[in-house]
Amino acid sequence: MSREERQSLLHEGTGPATMSAFVEIIFDNNDNRFPTGKDEVILRRTIGLKKDEYSLDKKSATKGDVMNLLESAGFSRSNPYYIVPQGRITALTNAKDPERLQLLKEVAGTRVYEQRRQESMKIMEETDSKRSKIEELLKYIEERLEELEEEKEELKNFNDLDRDRRCLEYTIFHREEIEYATQLEKMEKERIKGSDGTNKENKGFEEEQRAITRIEAEIHELQENVELLTIEKEQLDEDKQEQIKAHAQVELIIKDLEDSARQNQQLKARRKVELTSIVKDIEQKEAELGQVIPQYENEAARELQLKESLEEYELRRQALYAKQGRSTQFRTRDERDAWLKNEMKEIKVTITTQSNQAKELEDEIENIMEALEKSAAEIQSTREKLEQRKTNLEEMATELNQLKVQRDKLTDDRKERWRDDAQLETKISNACELYRKNERALASSMDKNTSMGLATVRRIAETQRFSGVYGALYELFDCIDESYWTAVEVTAGQSLFHVVVDTDETATKVLQDLNREKSGRVTFIPLNRLRPKSFEYPRTGEEIKPMMEVVKFNERYKKALQQVFGRTVICKDLQLSSLIARSHDLNAITVGGDRVDRKGALTGGYHDVRRRRLEAAANLKKFKKESKDLKEKGISVKKEIAHILFLHELNLLIRAIYTIP
Repeated sequence: MSREERQSLLHEGTGPATMSAFVEIIFDNNDNRFPTGKDEVILRRTIGLKKDEYSLDKKSATKGDVMNLLESAGFSRSNPYYIVPQGRITALTNAKDPERLQLLKEVAGTRVYEQRRQESMKIMEETDSKRSKIEELLKYIEERLEELEEEKEELKNFNDLDRDRRCLEYTIFHREEIEYATQLEKMEKERIKGSDGTNKENKGFEEEQRAITRIEAEIHELQENVELLTIEKEQLDEDKQEQIKAHAQVELIIKDLEDSARQNQQLKARRKVELTSIVKDIEQKEAELGQVIPQYENEAARELQLKESLEEYELRRQALYAKQGRSTQFRTRDERDAWLKNEMKEIKVTITTQSNQAKELEDEIENIMEALEKSAAEIQSTREKLEQRKTNLEEMATELNQLKVQRDKLTDDRKERWRDDAQLETKISNACELYRKNERALASSMDKNTSMGLATVRRIAETQRFSGVYGALYELFDCIDESYWTAVEVTAGQSLFHVVVDTDETATKVLQDLNREKSGRVTFIPLNRLRPKSFEYPRTGEEIKPMMEVVKFNERYKKALQQVFGRTVICKDLQLSSLIARSHDLNAITVGGDRVDRKGALTGGYHDVRRRRLEAAANLKKFKKESKDLKEKGISVKKEIAHILFLHELNLLIRAIYTIP
C-alpha cells in the first residue's frame, strides 16, 4: 500500500493522532493445516505512516513468508473465494460446467499443485543433468590420477637424477669459482693499475685542456689588444692628419703675417713722409695763428665796447620815446598818477617774479654745481674704472694665455678620453660576446623548458620587483678550486637550476605568473620550508673533505646549500668513498666524479671537462661583472668627455668675450 492508503486506514478522531494500527488473526491449528507444529497460528499486520510490517507468532516475518504459509494451508492468492462479494453466488449458479470445474480446482488447490509439480520436474531434470556432468568429471579425475601416478614415478626418478646433477654442477661451479676468483684478483690488480694510469691521463688531459683554455684566453686578449692598437693607430692617423692641417694653416698664417708686415713697413714709410709734411703744415699754421690771435683779441675788445655803447644808447632812446609818449598820453595829473601807481605795481610784481626767478636760478645753479661735482666724481670714477679695466685687460690677457694653454690641454685630454672610450667599447663588446657564448653553453646543458623557465623567472622578478627571488642555485655559490668543479656538478645534478626563494608564498606568486605566461617549468627551493640535518664528517687530513667546505656562499643561502651538498664528502679514491659511504651513512664522491651513494648505488664514468656547467656558470658571472664594470667605466669616461667639451666651449666663450673690443 502507498503512504496515502495507509494513512487513510488510521483513526482520524478528536484525540491525539494515531501513528500506527494493526490487524491480528488467530488460526486454530489443531489439524496441523499450518506446518508450524503449534495449536495456534497468530498472524499480525502492522501499518503506520512509514511502515508496513508482518509478524508470525509474534516474530517478524516477510510478506513472502506469510504468503507461502497461507498457500500451504490452502489459502492461495489465486483463490480469492474465502470472502464472497455480493452477486458472486448468482454468477456461480449461472456459470458453465468448465468454469465450475476450474473454480473447484482453484478452491481445492490443485492448480497450485500442478505449478509446484512442474517446478519440481524441472528441478529434477536439472539435477539429472548435473549428475551426468559430475560422473563425467569423476571419470576425468580418475584418469588424471592415473596420469599423475605415472608422473610421480617420473618425478621421483627426475629428483634423483637432478640431485646428482646439482652435485656435479656444484663441484664444477666451485672449481670455476676458484678460477674466477683468481682471475678477478688479477683483473682487480690490473684495474687498479689501469685506473691509476687513467687518472693520470685524465689529469694530464685536464691540464692540457686548461692550458688550451688559457692559450685561447691569451689569443682572445691579444686579439683585443690588436683591435685596440688598430683603433689607436686610426686615431693617431687622424691626429696626424689634423696636425698636418694645423701645420699647413700655421704656415699660411705666417706667410700672411709676413706679407702684412711688408705691407705695414711700406705703409709706415708713407705715413712717416705724410707725418713730416703735416708737422711742417702745423708749424706754418701755428706761426700764422700767432700773428692773427692778437688782432683777433683787439677786434673782439673793440666789438665788446661798441656793443655796450649801443645798448646804452638804445636805453636812452627808449627812455626818450617813453617820456615823449607819456606827455601826450595823460591829460591830467591824476591819470598820470594812477598810471604810475599801476606801473609801480607791475614793476613790483616784475621785481617779485624776477626775484623768484633769481632764486630759482640760484637753486638751479646750486643743482648744476652739485651735478658738476657729481659729474666730476663720476669722471674721476670712470677714469679709475678705465685704469682698473686696463689692469683687468692686462690680467685677462694673461688669463687668456692660460686658457689657451688649458684649451690645448683639454683638447689632448679629450682625444685621450676618446681613445679610452673606443677601447672600452671594444672591451665591452668582447665581454658581452663572451657572456652570450657562455650563456648559450649553459643553456645547452639544460632542457628547453628549464631554460625558458629560468629566463621567465628572472624577467618576472625584475618587472614585479620580487625581493625574495634570489636566483638559480648555481648563481649563489663559487668553488674554492677548479679541480672540484666536476665533483660539485655531479653531486648537484639538476638542482643547479633550481630557483632559491625566501618563502613558499613568493614561489606561489612567481609560479602563478609562470603558469599565466605558459613559459617553461622551474623547481623552487623555499628557504622557510628547509630543515637540513647536521652531519658528523670524518677527519682524515686531505683525503676526505666535506663538500660544504669547498663552496663559498652567503650565509643567507646556507640552508639551500646544505640541502644539496650537506650529505656529501669528497674522497681521494673510489675505495675510500665506498668505505665512508658504508661506515658514516654519507654520500661520497671522487674528484673525477665517481659517486658512491649511502644506499649502495655506484655511479661513475667519463665527464667531458669541456662541457662543465660550473665552468660556464663561473665564466658567466665573471664576464657579467666585467661587462658591468666596463659599462660603468665607459659611462664615467663619457661624463669626463662631456665635461671636457663643456670646459672647451666655456673656454671658447670666454675667449670670445675677451676679444670683444
